[in-house]
Amino acid sequence: MDILQTLRTDGWLREDNAIGGAWLGADSGESHEVANPATGQVVGTIAWSGAAETRAAIDAAQGAFATWSTTTAEERAGALSQMATIIRSNADLLASMLTIEQGKPLAEARGEILLGANYVQWFAEEARRVNGEIIPSPWKGRQILVTREPVGVVAAISPWNFPFLMLSRKIAPALAAGCTVVVKPADLTPFCGLLWAVLAEKSGVPAGVVNVVTGDAATIGGEMTANPLVRKLTFTGSTRVGKLLYQQSAATMKKLSMELGGNAPFIVFDDADLDRAVDGAIAAKYRNSGQTCVCVNRFYVQHGIHDAFAARLAERVRTLKVGDGFETGVQQGPLINEATVRKVAIHVEDAVAKGGKVLVGGKRHELGGTFYEPTVITDASNDMLVAREETFGPLSALFRFRDEQEAIDAANATEYGLAAYFYTTNLARAFRVARVLQTGMIGINDGLITTEVAPFGGIKDSGIGREGSSNGITEYLNLKYLSVGGL
Repeated sequence: MDILQTLRTDGWLREDNAIGGAWLGADSGESHEVANPATGQVVGTIAWSGAAETRAAIDAAQGAFATWSTTTAEERAGALSQMATIIRSNADLLASMLTIEQGKPLAEARGEILLGANYVQWFAEEARRVNGEIIPSPWKGRQILVTREPVGVVAAISPWNFPFLMLSRKIAPALAAGCTVVVKPADLTPFCGLLWAVLAEKSGVPAGVVNVVTGDAATIGGEMTANPLVRKLTFTGSTRVGKLLYQQSAATMKKLSMELGGNAPFIVFDDADLDRAVDGAIAAKYRNSGQTCVCVNRFYVQHGIHDAFAARLAERVRTLKVGDGFETGVQQGPLINEATVRKVAIHVEDAVAKGGKVLVGGKRHELGGTFYEPTVITDASNDMLVAREETFGPLSALFRFRDEQEAIDAANATEYGLAAYFYTTNLARAFRVARVLQTGMIGINDGLITTEVAPFGGIKDSGIGREGSSNGITEYLNLKYLSVGGL
């Protein structure tokens, strides 16, 4: 039995909408094929839904909220802990499903599944720590209390690059807080989104608490933002779409979390540990073939170490094995679609036309399809597209700089502020540079920074709100002030 058949037989791969505990097709009967980006093989079909199905899912979530919000923290924690256990027990199978629909190497997919389980477990524990406050009253005979309550129905829209992990950071804290959710997964990777309804069923979460609708993004998103029953919208994706959802949500004054685009700088100072910097560059740039929101987009390397760093990075990149994510030893899978390949190619062509030198890669891979060679380009300049736009692919562009202030100014010269990385062995410089870089997250001598225990999110055009850490659950809670008199 092949892996797809196993996933279907075991009930993990579902193709219909999950609404109120039932699996339902689109009202119109329309469906949409989803293909494996590595092979072109059809993985399955999904319901192509719209506003009516989304409205039904929101109504189901609203109905379930009345009871789920009144469960004890211990009950919610128990369900989420059970969910984390189920994920870990089936990590290999779930990783296979992720690789089939998204393309990333199986080892990376397994890491994503297990990190998702960590987020679920973390928020299971956080459910028990939604504490209130007692504030000393300025008036005699009164007591001031502050409580935290679930916001209500949550709409969650997720991207294709980490289709399991991104939803773990939205669904788990929402459920831990006592909220119910309606999920819109990415059309390119919908099965990892539908998977969360399966996990909810297996974990004993009541019907209607987790609902998943697939289909037309604009129509579904429009209903989510317009519907007054939705009290919070959480979105991960492009800044352009995030701003549109932000505007659409204004009429109903929703609580918002937005994790948007990035343009991460990676600064290597002359005093850096070169081996560690190269290791960090590989982790921060080429994970998921460069298709991550915290992926390095601009390498700023100080003059004295530039050539040595470029040579070592190119040497390492040249050895990266490209192929189907199920093949042994593969480190770089396909890009998600042809549009992504074209953008990488345009950035490479633009850089070369403006004086960039290709050290390795620079063209489509001989495997064809949406495979692209991991690439390193030196002599990058500020007039290149890669200096301003997020490539979202396996392209490293190296800029040369002379002094610290020049690097800081270049790193901050963007409307984005999600992540930044820099390498130095100078303690004073580490604190000095970290203080002035305009980003929500910084890796200092560290290229892999995502963890459930730390707040994930950015500033400026990279979004608002935080996911993960003890801050993550507060995004799904409202504060209520009680003034008790007559005491």
